[in-house]
Amino acid sequence: MNSNQALERISAAVSENDVVLFMKGTPQAPQCGFSAVVAKTLTHLGVPFTPMNVLEDDSLRQAVKEYSSWPTIPQLYVKGEFVGGCDIVREMHQNGELAHLMKDKGLV
Repeated sequence: MNSNQALERISAAVSENDVVLFMKGTPQAPQCGFSAVVAKTLTHLGVPFTPMNVLEDDSLRQAVKEYSSWPTIPQLYVKGEFVGGCDIVREMHQNGELAHLMKDKGLV
């Protein structure tokens, strides 16, 4: 897949799914601790999400960074909006903002 195709795939995933997590590995077999934390946090909150394994395609892994202007993975999108990476999601979960966001968006 070239970078334009990867950007189109990202755009489609983000617009067609309520919650998308670009991660290394899968929720069942995360390949990075940060991806595991975000996937477990969403699961703990009972939020259904679409995982996108960036390790399956290097062009996808590079394009998601370009798409969001965010240099690291994982990346969480909710209702088409970029929320952040592991540190932001962890902090939002700890202070209750993440649960509040998911309720406001009708996802839990």
